[in-house]
Amino acid sequence: MTWNDIHLLDQHITLKINGWHSAFSDKVWAFFSDIPVWIPLYALIVAFIIWRLGWKKGLIVVAAALATFGFCDQFSNLIKNIVCRVRPLNDEFMLANGLNVLEWGGGYSFFSAHAANVLGLATSTLVGLREDKRMKYYGYAAFMFTWAVLVSVSRIFVGRHYFGDVLTGAVIGAAAGLAFGFIARLAIRRFLNKRTNPVNTVAQKS
Repeated sequence: MTWNDIHLLDQHITLKINGWHSAFSDKVWAFFSDIPVWIPLYALIVAFIIWRLGWKKGLIVVAAALATFGFCDQFSNLIKNIVCRVRPLNDEFMLANGLNVLEWGGGYSFFSAHAANVLGLATSTLVGLREDKRMKYYGYAAFMFTWAVLVSVSRIFVGRHYFGDVLTGAVIGAAAGLAFGFIARLAIRRFLNKRTNPVNTVAQKS
């Protein structure tokens, strides 16, 4: 299968998904795709992490989440400028075949920084929160990953990304979130847990 075959398949899958819309759902997807509306949620996530882990461990996990954001965003920009894939909303074939566009703009399409960022945030914070042994955080995981999937899929419905852009971004974001989340836990165990358990440390040395 050539790149053109993959691109054509991606176009048809994107048109199929994008075609499942209505006047009401358009407003819903535009809402999920709008970054500024999620700032209060980000603030609540930071507050929740610090509340559950304490400010020292919490700040390490928050720093890991920010590092995930930064990595995903910059890596996406790098790949976009290498691949130079035109966005669906600027593709004549997509427009001619009825693409529903809710957000206009330029730039390149592959891969979706939105999808990478939200999956990275969900994954890195969940991994960091597992340092708290008092809870399993199933509810947090269900909420965060449902939210992340909805934000990611919204990029197809607003016409900004192909299905393949979103899928790739989600995989890269989850992988980056795992990496930075485990780095955060390693930092907590190496620099904080030893200091808070001096008796255990002395007993191990003796």
